[in-house]
Amino acid sequence: MADNQDMTTILQRMLDDVPDGIDKRQGSIIYDAMAPAAVEMAELYGELEINRRLSFAETASGEYLELRVKDYGIERKPATRALRRGIFLDDAGAPAAIPIGSRYAIGGVSYAVQSQETGGSYVLRSEVAGEAGNQPLGPLLPLDYMPGLAVAELADVIVPGEEAESDEALRQRYYARVRTPAAGGSKADYVNWALEVPGVGAARVFPLWDGPGTVKVIIVDTDKRPAGEQVVADTAAHIERLRPIGASVTVASATARAVQVSAKIVPAAGYAVSGIAEAFRELLASYLARNVFTVPWVSTAMIGTLLLQTPGVIDYSELRVNGGTVNLELADDEIGVVDTVELEV
Repeated sequence: MADNQDMTTILQRMLDDVPDGIDKRQGSIIYDAMAPAAVEMAELYGELEINRRLSFAETASGEYLELRVKDYGIERKPATRALRRGIFLDDAGAPAAIPIGSRYAIGGVSYAVQSQETGGSYVLRSEVAGEAGNQPLGPLLPLDYMPGLAVAELADVIVPGEEAESDEALRQRYYARVRTPAAGGSKADYVNWALEVPGVGAARVFPLWDGPGTVKVIIVDTDKRPAGEQVVADTAAHIERLRPIGASVTVASATARAVQVSAKIVPAAGYAVSGIAEAFRELLASYLARNVFTVPWVSTAMIGTLLLQTPGVIDYSELRVNGGTVNLELADDEIGVVDTVELEV
């Protein structure tokens, strides 16, 4: 460990090796000759410590983490582009015919028409990778001249854009791979295969779910919410390329189970109930996301703890989860998703 190898420590160790009969006080020839070398060596020790930390998955980051996990065939998921629905109408309010490849912009983000759905409904692809393509809603500005076009609206998110995989998410996938090595189609294999797909945040596997040779994979997106149709299709296609011969694999999204919480609280002075409710809602959403596919119930006791951890809450009573006072049991394919939070004094 090079943590404690600073300039003072190194210089003192060098001076200790000089015979006592020689002047080695600060300002002496020996001291002044050794001090610059001690500074350089301290910097080298610092660089050694940085490189040591970058060589382990636990402490590596950025490109060094990518190099570490690449030994196991794992690569960082790149940022993806959003697919959006666009509505186009002509002067008469009828569906407009829009050329494939034509471009439109809103809020500094541009989109290109990828395909037609029905009538004036088209699929647009963001030209910017990441979450920026998910945000804008409203009127689109044509970047090319479109005769007869009266209305161009950016509507639903079909497939959300994703930022590049974070270091922590990549690290967790690496841990999952090395701690559950490939075993010719084991449960761990299917989980790892699903997690390789951009947009997948967690997976659960059910072997023999519909008889011998069948496997069902339930997935959620990176926000730990039900996955969209395109992510499900991408995951199914990816696993189909990797599955053992003879396995019949079904991929589906998890089903959202609405979680409704109500309670009476004792607020601290200066706190509004609406602000407390919003802060508690965030804590509850984080709790539900952390426990996706790991805890098969929503704990009433844990929700009470979260209430007490919420800034501004002194105490609470009459806590109800979906109208009851017991844990909310989840089915195998269900995940808890925050629905309503009703707090009153």
